[in-house]
Amino acid sequence: MNSIRARLLVLLVALIVLAALAVGAITYRNVLREVESLFDYQLEQMALSLRDQGEIVPRDAASLADPDLDLIVQVWSEDGRTVYASRVPRALPSRTVLGFADVRVQDTAWRTYSVLGYRRVIQVAQPQATRERRATEAAVRSITPLLILAPLLALAMAAVVNISLRPLARVARAALERDANEPDSLAPLPLEELPGEVAPLVRALNALLQRLATAFDTQRAFVADAAHELRSPLTALRLQLGLLRGAPDEEARFKAQDALAAGVERAARLVEQLLTLARSEPGASAAPHGAIELTELARQVLADSATLANARGTQLELQAQTPIEVQGDAAALAALLRNLVDNALRYSPPRSRVVVGVTREGQSVFLTVDDSGAGLSEAERARAFDRFWRREPGTESGSGLGLAIVRSIAARHGATVTLDASPLGGLRVTVVFKAA
Repeated sequence: MNSIRARLLVLLVALIVLAALAVGAITYRNVLREVESLFDYQLEQMALSLRDQGEIVPRDAASLADPDLDLIVQVWSEDGRTVYASRVPRALPSRTVLGFADVRVQDTAWRTYSVLGYRRVIQVAQPQATRERRATEAAVRSITPLLILAPLLALAMAAVVNISLRPLARVARAALERDANEPDSLAPLPLEELPGEVAPLVRALNALLQRLATAFDTQRAFVADAAHELRSPLTALRLQLGLLRGAPDEEARFKAQDALAAGVERAARLVEQLLTLARSEPGASAAPHGAIELTELARQVLADSATLANARGTQLELQAQTPIEVQGDAAALAALLRNLVDNALRYSPPRSRVVVGVTREGQSVFLTVDDSGAGLSEAERARAFDRFWRREPGTESGSGLGLAIVRSIAARHGATVTLDASPLGGLRVTVVFKAA
């Protein structure tokens, strides 16, 4: 049973039925006891009134002999003779016990009350079957309103449940109609008149829809930018291939081959950057984090970048305290540092310095990369993390994705990235981690 409405109705109706049965049973037993007490009181009062009356006058005797009256009066003298009997049925109690007593004569049970008068004993008797029948009738009459009210309460509960669930049904209907008419819509669901228990769920769904819309917009922008950026190197590769095919001599052919190889390398690097950025985006599957020795990781990255540094005559330096550990994904952090070092090498003049620092202050670990390049102005720093942004397009072979990748990987590790002026005269990039 997956319907909230059905569950509520079943539970509420079950509670009403159980409550009605419990109240009915208690009321039934109480009414039976009350009626029994009233019948006993009636027996006692009649016996006492006949005792005080002294004798039974003819008029009273005639009324007591009425066959519709279920009470039987007997009077015995002090020597046991029957002085008076209102009726003479086939089986009548012939003995008595003062006060209340239950007497069975043949197959008939009697409830009697006897009192001692002046030289006589007065007994008032009533058949138990009559008492029980009348008590049952009174008890049934007392619980009849409850039996009538229970179905009405069930109907009222059903109406209350339907009214209470109406806002939720409206939200579900709006979602279904939108799925039918606008399957691609990510507009928020209505929040008007929602109960307090449902509103947080709808707000969470709306927040999820907003995140999905943002993710889709980001993805569309990313695909559009990637297609735009890939168009240029692919066009260049096509042109370089044409030059290679039409080379008039061996020297021209070698030059065309070198240009084609450089173009292939740029395209491959761009594709690699795009893949790295896609893996670091929110929502992408992430490798489990572990303790990473950041100094050793920086040393490995610098060793990998030594070839490019030597080709440009740039000096790579590592200033680090050991050991310093952070929690993270080693491959992702290596990509982060590799992009920072690569940017620093590409945008620094030949025969300059690039310094990587790893330090710890309290519970924070600082990873810094300083270069000797031209640096960035305040306005340029605000845009430096945008995808495919380059300060001067065409001046360097970078893809404009390095800092975007750095910020994305840092965000997945709970780190922050800031850009400042470097003591070396260029740009300082600082990544702040929490210490392991």
